[in-house]
Amino acid sequence: MPSKNNIVLTYVVLVFIWATTPLAIVWSVSDIYILWAMSLRFFIALPIAALLLLILKVKFPIHKTALQSYVAGSLSLIGSQIFTYIATQYLSSGVIALMFGLAPIIAGLMAHFALNQRLKRLQWLGMLVAVSGLALICFAGSAQNIHPVGIGLMLISVFTYCLSIFWVKKVNADIEPMAQATGSILVSALGAICLMPWIWQYAPTHIPDTKSLLALIYTVVMASLIAMFCYFKLVRNIKATTLSLTNVMTPLLAMLIGVWVNHETLSIFGVLGAAIILTGLFLYFYKDLQASRRLQAHLRQSSIDQ
Repeated sequence: MPSKNNIVLTYVVLVFIWATTPLAIVWSVSDIYILWAMSLRFFIALPIAALLLLILKVKFPIHKTALQSYVAGSLSLIGSQIFTYIATQYLSSGVIALMFGLAPIIAGLMAHFALNQRLKRLQWLGMLVAVSGLALICFAGSAQNIHPVGIGLMLISVFTYCLSIFWVKKVNADIEPMAQATGSILVSALGAICLMPWIWQYAPTHIPDTKSLLALIYTVVMASLIAMFCYFKLVRNIKATTLSLTNVMTPLLAMLIGVWVNHETLSIFGVLGAAIILTGLFLYFYKDLQASRRLQAHLRQSSIDQ
């Protein structure tokens, strides 16, 4: 069992990576064609992931169930990221992160209608509030770095990401997280190869500028590899509600980083819409957070009584 300080550090690192990845994606496409930047991310990540499998001596199963799981996992990579990368033409990095903050709400709706997992009234209220904030942001479509087309692309991206999670769980393959990630990256790389006939004409003809190149390396090493290790480590060692709070913290930090580092601007409608969405997310998680707090208090009291 990792120490408390180790878990806290892992949590902070994960939030930081997820908050900075949207900006890294935006920067990576500044001097590389958008779909080439995405494809190169998978092409570079694949040999690194394979090397890690060898170093860590992790088995890489190739039976039917494993292959299905890899395909399902690839939806959260190339399936989702292809829309995210295209959306960089319309949205700032902060708004992209904000849209991914809606993932728990979309996943909740999918579970409600597909798996008959009933939602509480406060969760429905949180959804309504978040959708209201999203509508307000769409109303600000003429503002700089906010466009309804980009919002639509990100909704598809987040939906595909959530669909991947449900599909992987349904397949329920007994695979090590590192093997699952490597298999999903492999399928994504094969998918990127299939894109080549349509994007070959946009192939880089020069070495990208420093900012774009470093951002590409960041998306490979930090977002595709280190964040994955942090995430699966936290899944095993902290409560799901605590981990879910990253969906509230990450968009806020990403927007602040975008404004501070990339000089991004939001209209008053954009700022207000973002605040309303974050409020909706807080309402959505409120009951779970209360339950988690009561459980922690009960455990502390039990340890005192003993």
